[in-house]
Amino acid sequence: MVPARIFDQITEKCTEGLALALACDDDGATMDFRWCNKAFTSITGYAYDDILGQRGSILVGPSLEQGNHLIIIEKLFNWERFSFKVLNNRKNGEQFWQKMSWIPLSDAETGNRWWLYSLVELEERPREPAKRTPFPAATSDQARFADYDSRIERLEKENSRLHELSKIVATEMHEDPLTRLSNRRHFEIELKSWIAKLRQGGPDFAVFYVDLDRFKSVNDTLGQDAGDRLLISVAETLRRLTNQSDFVARLGGDEFIVLRPLGDSALQLSGLADAIVQELQTPFAFEGKTVYCSTCVGVAIADTGMDVPEQVVADADSALGRAKSQGRGRWSFFTADMQAEATATRQLVSDLLVACENGEFVPYLQPVIDAGTGKFAAAEVLVRWLHPAQGLLPPSAFLDTAASAGLLKRIDEITFAMLPDILTSFDGTGVGLPRISVNISAGRLVDPAFIHDIKSSGIDPERLTVEILESVYLEQIGDAVQWTVDELRELGVTIALDDFGTGHASVQGLLQIRPDLLKVDRKFIQPIVEDETARALAASIIGIGKSLGISIVAEGVETETHAQLASDMGCDYLQGFHFGKPMGSEDLRKRLDETQGIFWHR
Repeated sequence: MVPARIFDQITEKCTEGLALALACDDDGATMDFRWCNKAFTSITGYAYDDILGQRGSILVGPSLEQGNHLIIIEKLFNWERFSFKVLNNRKNGEQFWQKMSWIPLSDAETGNRWWLYSLVELEERPREPAKRTPFPAATSDQARFADYDSRIERLEKENSRLHELSKIVATEMHEDPLTRLSNRRHFEIELKSWIAKLRQGGPDFAVFYVDLDRFKSVNDTLGQDAGDRLLISVAETLRRLTNQSDFVARLGGDEFIVLRPLGDSALQLSGLADAIVQELQTPFAFEGKTVYCSTCVGVAIADTGMDVPEQVVADADSALGRAKSQGRGRWSFFTADMQAEATATRQLVSDLLVACENGEFVPYLQPVIDAGTGKFAAAEVLVRWLHPAQGLLPPSAFLDTAASAGLLKRIDEITFAMLPDILTSFDGTGVGLPRISVNISAGRLVDPAFIHDIKSSGIDPERLTVEILESVYLEQIGDAVQWTVDELRELGVTIALDDFGTGHASVQGLLQIRPDLLKVDRKFIQPIVEDETARALAASIIGIGKSLGISIVAEGVETETHAQLASDMGCDYLQGFHFGKPMGSEDLRKRLDETQGIFWHR
């Protein structure tokens, strides 16, 4: 793989074939290709994978004259910069005339030596040099000098062109093409250099992690051109606010980073963080329209006392997360408390990875009751983690971390795989489990394999309810989500919209997804006993669902009065601690035996 110091980006629109080969230190003729552009593959007929890792000899066809081949090897061996026009062959054997140019490059940091290979296909065979005709001595010398001048002029032009090309490559490998700031790869190189100096007794330094608020809304509202212009404006602001000794880069998207040597006063750091936040709160105007797009900043310091100074970027990111959690347009320092929290989070992620491998998750079931008959109607599966050291952990102890670590989809898969066995274990009892419901994360909802997993699991779709969080639905609705919903409905799976009322769902949104069940969040149900206003609000939400022909589930039913009121307001099903907390399968079976499936008498 070509390192960032050699190459970052060369556009595919380049019609000149270009390739980079890593050469042996002692022998410039010994090399292997690490990259080529699209034009190179088009001219030679070799695919990118054909070229990658191969010696330069792969491009030597049978039509290349042996004499020319030996001259090329000699020049490569001696690290000469040269150009050649030769007859060669494509991969399929087709002959073509080409002009090849070889430029030696070097990496000062690693010491590696490279070749930049330029290839241009010639439309016709180069003209043979004219045969010399005897001239008088004076005329012959004059012609010879003219020929030399012409050759020197051509070589100078070629050298200038190749020099400019090498400068473009060197610039593009370090520069973000939109903002003209340093790019992520250049930042990674620079960070290593700063850390190396720190370890050698150099100055401490600070990392400022900058992230825009509501940047997506700018793209959605004003278009991508406006988003690009905003990023350019942010880059200009950061250039203006920073010193010559600072390093500024765009990491990608709407993320920027600043490295600043630590001075004598902490005010130099807080002052910069304050300035960035204040300046970027200014309304952004584009083509007569105005949007507000503030920013948050996380600041961390790398000092000689750190065991792992490379952690400073992650520390700044943690501080950024703290700033965002406190609201928009803020900045935060990385503190000892954050350090402890970050350490605990890393350990938790590590433990979660082990838990996924060892199957440490267990299903707990909470009963759902028919409000009209009081009978057991269904059970919601709520995953618990049987931690080997900490015991049984509720979802609140690990699901947010699992989501941020990208493990939620895996936990969903593990939970879903348990469902057929859960249903089977109840089928042989006196009171069976009519229906089972499970919450689905956003990642699982847009996973094309989700529908296939349901079909191949052996579970009866008519006994399955998929619960979609209202917040997930609102954030992710699109063709992929709609396709999944349509497929679930076609299979016969019941669709529930969970925690309704906690987000910003509209009647139009309900019409689009058309859930079979609407679960009213516990925060609307719990206060209805004492608060008439809360009772009226809950009744309104229930009325919306009923008017659309949707069955209603009341969550958070904790007392007999809760159950009676929710039932009187039109709820079809009831769920809450009054009927049972989440419990293991064996405990639920015992409860069903004791009650014969009757949990409530109106």
